[in-house]
Amino acid sequence: MFMVISYFGGECFKVTQGDLTLAFNPPSKDSSLKASKFGADIALVSLNHEDFNGVENAAFGEREPFVISGPGEYEVKGVAVRGFGSESNYGGKGINTIYSVSLEGINLCFLGALSSAELPQTAKQELDDIDILFLPIGPSTGSGQATDLLDYSGAYALAVKLEPKVIVPMHYTSETLKSFLKEAGEEVGPVEKLTVKKKDLEGKEGEIIVLQA
Repeated sequence: MFMVISYFGGECFKVTQGDLTLAFNPPSKDSSLKASKFGADIALVSLNHEDFNGVENAAFGEREPFVISGPGEYEVKGVAVRGFGSESNYGGKGINTIYSVSLEGINLCFLGALSSAELPQTAKQELDDIDILFLPIGPSTGSGQATDLLDYSGAYALAVKLEPKVIVPMHYTSETLKSFLKEAGEEVGPVEKLTVKKKDLEGKEGEIIVLQA
């Protein structure tokens, strides 16, 4: 069964496998980020901020998502989710949740609004065998922009440390993405969506896939 990953900008992703749909960090109507509305079975919110907590946009018709919005262990509709608390400076100090999600044998790691490349100890111990890493990329320190997310060099260093098979950048600008790809020594064009099976990931080491919003 294929997993299909679509990107809606910011940190919003739709992950579908068969009849099951997950929403990651959908923006709310109060966000300056573009909101996208689609029905999801599970909505995961990494930080209580209007750019990420628009769970109402993950409801459609009679489809109301089960909302996961903090650290802990969850099992919903056969999906195993673990959340690890970390600090975030996004919009002020807060608790960001790093999510590890296991879906049909594919292990996803969603870092959310992470501000530091130094992961909490519990996450360090538990985050291994990552198939797909969702990685936030902010501006570099000293760029004159707010550095409330990992900068591109810190993001790349963390991705190397976590050893995922595939890296999916998020929350980037054209400038930060360009810097990140240069840091990684890659030239990658955007694709509309990622369609993948577990066997497609075998043998991959840190392949960067840029999804267009």
